[in-house]
Amino acid sequence: MKKIKIIALVAVLLNSTLLMAQKVLSEGSIVYNIAIQTNNKEPQMADALDGATSTIYLKGGLSRTTMLSALGSESTIHNSQTEKAVILKEYSGQKLMIKLSKENWATINNKYSDVLFQNTGEKSTISGYNCLKATAKLKDGTSILVYYTPDIVVSNKEYDQTFKNLPGLAMQYEYTSGNLKFKYTVSKIDFGSLSLSMFEFPKSGYREMTYEESQKKN
Repeated sequence: MKKIKIIALVAVLLNSTLLMAQKVLSEGSIVYNIAIQTNNKEPQMADALDGATSTIYLKGGLSRTTMLSALGSESTIHNSQTEKAVILKEYSGQKLMIKLSKENWATINNKYSDVLFQNTGEKSTISGYNCLKATAKLKDGTSILVYYTPDIVVSNKEYDQTFKNLPGLAMQYEYTSGNLKFKYTVSKIDFGSLSLSMFEFPKSGYREMTYEESQKKN
């Protein structure tokens, strides 16, 4: 009986140590460097995206993901409480805002629902963090490879539906779409406070469009 109690105590202590070692990212930013391989010798539009950055800003249940490239910028702002979002596109001097309802958001992220990652047993160190390698396959057949650190957990699980069930922060991930291979690698993590204004939906300055209208144009 004493042996069982000792084992249980050790398990509790180990779990407490793990929780203390984990950092919870409830507010701050994550910067990813993006690399794209086209496997094509001829210049393509995708080549202009190579070297782009994707920055995720978090504040409680609010998130903003902004991709900056030589072509322009594109941001997605999401409020997990109201379950509404907007996509802001700024290319060639044109500014477009696509409003998303709760249903629109669910439609866009449907392919990520129920995605489960399986650890491979491989490890790596990325940007100074110890990472575990895991893989997953989406509903559309897309395979995702990710190196994540269990040392950081994001409190807002809605910021990126891809990693909603990942037990840690994705430090590096890659996937293939058509002939393009995308690779995202964390270059900076900041736990500093952010202004609420970063997450407000613009009231002017953008040409507005519904999600349904944007789909008709594609």
